[in-house]
Amino acid sequence: MDKKEILKEFGRNLKAERNRAGLSQEQLAEKIGLSYGQVVGMIERGETNTSLSVIIAILDALNLDFDALYNRKHFN
Repeated sequence: MDKKEILKEFGRNLKAERNRAGLSQEQLAEKIGLSYGQVVGMIERGETNTSLSVIIAILDALNLDFDALYNRKHFN
C-alpha cells in the first residue's frame, strides 16, 4: 500500500465530492473550522496527511461515509 497513492486517491475523491456539493475550497474549510481553503487544496492534491478529526469534519460537512472518499479495494 503506497502512502502517496492513498493520499492522492482520497484527495481526488474529496475534490469530486466537494464539487458535487457546490462548495469552493474556502467554503468547505469554513464549514469544517479550518482557517483557510489552501489546506483543503493541499488535501485534495495529496500533499498532506490530514488528521482524523479533519477527515471526520469533512465527512460530516459533505454528509458522506468514508467509503465515498477512499476505496481500500484499490490497494489490496
